[in-house]
Amino acid sequence: MSDDVFDDPSGTREEILAATYQALVEHGYADLTIERIGDELEKSQSLIYHHYDGKDDLVLSCLEFMLERFEATMAEDELDDPRDRLERVVDWMLAPELDSEHRQFFATTLELRARANYDSAYRDHFTRSDRTFDRRIATIVREGIEQGEFRECDPEAVASTLMTLLTGALFRRSSVDDTEWLEGVREEVDAYLEQCVYATDE
Repeated sequence: MSDDVFDDPSGTREEILAATYQALVEHGYADLTIERIGDELEKSQSLIYHHYDGKDDLVLSCLEFMLERFEATMAEDELDDPRDRLERVVDWMLAPELDSEHRQFFATTLELRARANYDSAYRDHFTRSDRTFDRRIATIVREGIEQGEFRECDPEAVASTLMTLLTGALFRRSSVDDTEWLEGVREEVDAYLEQCVYATDE
């Protein structure tokens, strides 16, 4: 999920959420202000307050909108092969190279996840977000089993395992300077999938 979901905002609400996303990626949560969101929107700050109560209401609405768009995109996924679909998720989370905006997006996600430790609204969002990703991965695995492409396994356990590994990678790449470790992690994830998920010809 990235700024792609805001390429063509429809209506005032989406314009405000697009401005929130851009300001959040540029400044991070700590330095995010309504004024900076207004600068991205290029409209009166009073318009923002007309629709939203404040900074956290905006950020949470932005996150929810992106999650909704992710769910819709996954529902429209044109890839038929379960293995291709599963590996696309892994590719997105473990991409060895990221442009500066996507790197900042991951860093901002880490910053917001940290707020979930003491803010129930953020905890509720990330609980729902993780469940959405878990459910999507489990669905892909289940379809792979039904098609004979995957071996018999526990789809929910596979989803939880992958999400835990991928979320850990997200945290690490957002808090260290190097990414040399990513190649080894990807190899181990691939080995796990080959051993525990993908069917063999034997």
